[in-house]
Amino acid sequence: MTLPEARTPFQFYTRLSLCELTGLRAVTLSQLLKFLQTLPGSVIFHHTHHYLQEHQYLTPEPPNDFASWVGEVLGEKKLGEELAGVNTVAFPTIRALRERLIGSIERSLRAHPFSYLRFAKPEEAFHFVKSVSVILPTPYRAKDLKEFAECVEATTLDSLYFHLFEARLRLERGRNDFSAWLEEDLSEAASAQAIASLDPYTHTMEELRQIILRLLHRRLEAFQGAVVQ
Repeated sequence: MTLPEARTPFQFYTRLSLCELTGLRAVTLSQLLKFLQTLPGSVIFHHTHHYLQEHQYLTPEPPNDFASWVGEVLGEKKLGEELAGVNTVAFPTIRALRERLIGSIERSLRAHPFSYLRFAKPEEAFHFVKSVSVILPTPYRAKDLKEFAECVEATTLDSLYFHLFEARLRLERGRNDFSAWLEEDLSEAASAQAIASLDPYTHTMEELRQIILRLLHRRLEAFQGAVVQ
């Protein structure tokens, strides 16, 4: 079976992630808002995505650090629930995600001025952490759909995480690397869309790997069937 070759082979990368304390903290909702407006995107990324990075084998709803602190420490239950309901996967960039979080807090402060008077205890302050990533190439490289499936099966979960989540949002590429390559370099629009529509909040990274492999294998079987006919 001769498969179409990509215009550009897909190079798999992996990531090493470090957490760095910024030294900044908030004890009120207005302070949290101020820092959300000014801190770098790496801080927003850490507090909305570190659960997916650290618990790749678990599937409970990933907590949003901002939502947890606002709801549990400050007692702003309604706002906490609103922030927890923000679907980070729906945002193409950290900037868009930041604006969504800021908008929710600003509306809440306007509607409930007494929120300004709520203070967290010093030991319960929100400490801002920055995510620092080091991106490294792996030995895996694919020029067609079969090689791509083999690489997806063999590469690490950190590599999958980088291409499915971090590259799309933190690097502001708009969509995950797999979908972009499949559509732009292999003209596999249907497979690209199927991967782009996967919900990471209901699957572990290993489950996502297996789902993607099933999609790719079905497509390979379709190629095989076309050759036989």
